[in-house]
Amino acid sequence: MPAINKIGLIIDEDFSSKNIPPYPHPTFLSYETPLRIQSILDLLEINRIFVNERITKIKPAFIDEVVLNLAHTTYHIESIKNFSNRGYGILGDEVFITEDTYELAKKAVGGAIQAIKSILDSDVNQSFALIRPPGHHALQEKPSGLCIFNNIANAIMYLRKKINYNEKIAIIDIDAHFGDGLVQYFYNDPSVLYFSVHEFDFVEGDLGFIDELGEGEGLGTSVNFPMPLGISDVEFLEFMDVLEPILNEFNPDLIIIAAGFDMYFSDPIGNAFLTSDSYYRFTQKILKISENICESKLGFILEGGYSLIGLPQCVYAVIQALLGEEYEAPNFEKFHLSSETKIDEVRKIKISLKKLLANYWSCFK
Repeated sequence: MPAINKIGLIIDEDFSSKNIPPYPHPTFLSYETPLRIQSILDLLEINRIFVNERITKIKPAFIDEVVLNLAHTTYHIESIKNFSNRGYGILGDEVFITEDTYELAKKAVGGAIQAIKSILDSDVNQSFALIRPPGHHALQEKPSGLCIFNNIANAIMYLRKKINYNEKIAIIDIDAHFGDGLVQYFYNDPSVLYFSVHEFDFVEGDLGFIDELGEGEGLGTSVNFPMPLGISDVEFLEFMDVLEPILNEFNPDLIIIAAGFDMYFSDPIGNAFLTSDSYYRFTQKILKISENICESKLGFILEGGYSLIGLPQCVYAVIQALLGEEYEAPNFEKFHLSSETKIDEVRKIKISLKKLLANYWSCFK
């Protein structure tokens, strides 16, 4: 490992300049914009992150279609390529296409691969892939939910099939929305733990409920902690009481964070009231766990997060925690965001989930 703890930031200027949504006014699709990455880079520059000797800038790995085919059908890949060659298109209700989409989405997969390879090659201790488009909704055969290719699934397939890395891997998905694409890749795979904490509509129902536990040999290795809409910092980290014992028992060699920040209070498509302090404290906790079980091998892969004020602040908070530095939330976050606590609801969910998991995890028996 490096002599001093080093953190790799996977950065490419294309992520902050290309695949511009073709809409003059805000719509759901228009929130996935290069301004997301530019706002992050600007704040990190202001806070002098890039001059820190422990921070290393790393370019995404160059990949070809053979790598994309590890996680996606040829038809899906060709569809994205063909639409990009035309320069425009809408796929379903949730994905826009420009002339840049195919190449940028392919580069995002390369960014996720490089983030993980840099850790496994001992170039850095932890990494953060500042990439877009996001990936955790993308399915094997089609894009979905602003996601083109499934960046994390593709990266894990690369590890398995290209460099023969067969150790256990834990994915922790903290995006506001359930990773319905990502979970499908590993639903019956006992070597990959998928743990998701996400908003859940308990009125109309939703994907990602507590009884979706995997299948076959993977039964018990898909774990969902659904949160009621409107949670705040007070309730968020309750899920760690379930996650930590599972991680200790599963004992992965690598931990990947699907790092979505759309539970932030000002996010335009989230329904929670978190501040950047929640992400700082989460990172402190998961870093400590990783030190004990996998030599701090911890990779963050950017997923959602669409507030151009909140997203950079949350990313900066994560990096400060990885650096072991103090972090103070900005003044504009220091006010009372929600008068209604959801702590009783969240703790009932936690108790129910532990009872279900007792059938698969000895830590809950």
